[in-house]
Amino acid sequence: MTRELNTPVITIDGPVGSGKGTIARSVANALGWHLLDSGALYRLVSLAALNRGVALDDVDGLSRLAAALDARFGSDADGEEQIWLEGVDVTSSIRTEECGAGASTVAALQPVRDALLGLQKGFRQAPGLVADGRDMGTHVFAEAGLKVFLTASPEERAKRRHKQLNDKGIDVNLAALSRDIEERDRRDSERSVAPLRPAEGARILDSSGKSIEEVVRTVLDWAAEL
Repeated sequence: MTRELNTPVITIDGPVGSGKGTIARSVANALGWHLLDSGALYRLVSLAALNRGVALDDVDGLSRLAAALDARFGSDADGEEQIWLEGVDVTSSIRTEECGAGASTVAALQPVRDALLGLQKGFRQAPGLVADGRDMGTHVFAEAGLKVFLTASPEERAKRRHKQLNDKGIDVNLAALSRDIEERDRRDSERSVAPLRPAEGARILDSSGKSIEEVVRTVLDWAAEL
């Protein structure tokens, strides 16, 4: 399908563990729109690099992987995410902490970001797109009609991430996870390439203490104003 520049876009950016993936998926399902999990693209590049033995400091090799990335997003019968890389279901594989750390490294490389930019923009198809990540509103879809910056306290984000990984059968230490989140926050906000920050005109939404339903309702109410 050809990308339509007049197709509406909602961007949901935020730090790791803020719940942006869950919220974006729920909002997209409610609206019947397409979904882009941009963070998953960097995880997919990281996973592809691990699978093919490409070092995370091999910028040219990573850029080639990104440019040829064969990725597909979907949902299962329960509405949970499903992600395929080269036709293989890698939904669980890309959510490991190793893959996440690799994605943070990969995302700081401008040539890789450039290679993925066209792929990201290609998700903009009628009737609309909900895009989540770290620079959707600041860079990829800076013209989006609704930009949301979703956040939560570091402690709550660590607990959410811990539960999410445990539910997927991945054992991780909560204290170590909390330290990792703090380090990734620092790295993502201080990096020179696409640092994590609210987009101009973004609506800030702190999800601390709020249910998924409450947060989704708020975003849908804002979307109704478009």
